[in-house]
Amino acid sequence: MPLLLQIDAFTDRPFGGNPAAVCLLDAPADEAWMQRVAAEMNLAETAFLVPQGSGFALRWFTPKVEVELCGHATLASAHALWQVGRVPAGTRITFETASGTLTAEPDGDRIAIELPARPMAVCATPDGLADALGAVPRSVSASVPAGAHGNLVVEFAHEAEVRALAPRFDRLGALDVGVIATARSTDRYDFISRYFAVPFGIDEDPVTGSAHCSLAPYWAERLGKSTFVAWQASARGGELFVQLIGDRVRLSGHAVTVLRGELTV
Repeated sequence: MPLLLQIDAFTDRPFGGNPAAVCLLDAPADEAWMQRVAAEMNLAETAFLVPQGSGFALRWFTPKVEVELCGHATLASAHALWQVGRVPAGTRITFETASGTLTAEPDGDRIAIELPARPMAVCATPDGLADALGAVPRSVSASVPAGAHGNLVVEFAHEAEVRALAPRFDRLGALDVGVIATARSTDRYDFISRYFAVPFGIDEDPVTGSAHCSLAPYWAERLGKSTFVAWQASARGGELFVQLIGDRVRLSGHAVTVLRGELTV
């Protein structure tokens, strides 16, 4: 039977960070079955791993759709493989995914993953965005090329504005785009963010690695540096160590296993 773990990523304490389910398979599974498992788990993402060559094939599903990139479930997948002994502890792991080859390796007591950067460019504010968010942003940027990955970076002048956002999720969903709200931080962090992913079946994602693939180049351009400590200001919250390295983003964080069992179907 497939082994299934639930792991909280980008946190060093249980019930913080972002929970991901990780399903360890011996052979490829039917796509419809994987989507049903993800709906049953009802987490932001469920990751499915299959041995492939010297690494693993990795796919991610929300309760609603398959996605092309997920950072927290990639970090959780590495944690799971080391913890259950599928990969020797401390060994670098290679994942083959819809976003190309990704890697994971130990980083002290944290786990570091490398993901593709997603450059952003300032664009016009979409009609209805400010109304859906309930606040007027300082600026809005879209992925380059326009429309790629389905996310916007929405910057606010003050950290408090991001923390206070109470979006109308039905109106955000009508925009058919993920929204990454962000601002410079006045605390120990370089910037904070929140991520609203209504089109993908997630009103607010607790801690989002893939969002930082956009935030890293965005804030590198504005702050003139390439290494950051970031906080995702959801109700659960999560800390990310972020580094922009050329066209890659290195994310580092902790992970904690909270559940382990077997699928019986």
